[in-house]
Amino acid sequence: MSIAAALSSENAASVGPASGPALAAGPTRRARSGAYLLLLPGLAYLVVFFILPVVALLATSLYVPVPGGDVGQFQPAFHWQNYPDAITAFWPQIVRSFAFALIATFAALLIGYPMAYVIAIKVRGKTLLQGLLLVLLIAPFFTSFILRTVAWKQILADDAFVVTALKWLHLMPEDGRLTATAFAVVAGLTYNFLPFMALPIYASLERMDIRLIEAGGDLYASGLNTFWRVTLPLSMPGVVSGTLLTFIPASGDYVNSSLLGNPVSTSMIGQVIDSRFFRVSDYPTASALSVVLMVAILILVGLYVRRAGTEDLV
Repeated sequence: MSIAAALSSENAASVGPASGPALAAGPTRRARSGAYLLLLPGLAYLVVFFILPVVALLATSLYVPVPGGDVGQFQPAFHWQNYPDAITAFWPQIVRSFAFALIATFAALLIGYPMAYVIAIKVRGKTLLQGLLLVLLIAPFFTSFILRTVAWKQILADDAFVVTALKWLHLMPEDGRLTATAFAVVAGLTYNFLPFMALPIYASLERMDIRLIEAGGDLYASGLNTFWRVTLPLSMPGVVSGTLLTFIPASGDYVNSSLLGNPVSTSMIGQVIDSRFFRVSDYPTASALSVVLMVAILILVGLYVRRAGTEDLV
């Protein structure tokens, strides 16, 4: 009886541990398969609405005109010269687009950070006031992008209050104007993308422990020193996210430059792409400029994120 009991216990010991992982492997595989199935709709969406359009854009950028064909008729080819030709012809608009976007991003940061700081830190605990300020911050989203830009065109008009007041204060020449200038375009970009800057910064500041700021005061640090060494580093993920959300769409924007600028000295690359594609039917040039814009933004964003060194992007 003892020998039989020992043999049965050994068999149970040998079978038991092996059956545990085998039983656990089944649900794990099923869970992994279910996760992959959940990813399929998103992957299909990305393939249809992102990857395929990008591939078509790359292919179109290499097309050549059909010999003897009508305007707008092109045939597939590998004409890489389209890229140097497009950059040579429209490099001022490319440089101007990134310059306007950079200035607008910096201006939005200077305006949006104090707004986010007040909402997240100064009025923390005052639920009603904090909610009201947040509503005021996102209120522009309730209006169409184009309508907001047209409103700026009216605000900066020659006979509007802003220009009249500046002339009365002798801060502007009598024959000066704000519309159809670079200032108007940058102002429109800054205003339209300001919530994209302020909201990520607010999210970072809202998660910050307020006791860290109080500790800086307890250690006899000035308010500026506490902000520079504590608040700003902790809010850098929001700053990085906000600058990306502002700079990327501002670089390719054409609504503000079309409505607030002029076609000579303030035109941006988005206007050129729009005109070459819809008005001139020069599809290869428009596609080449789109690819150049996309690659340039990816390079600049990659360098910026690497330089920022943050690991917690919102």
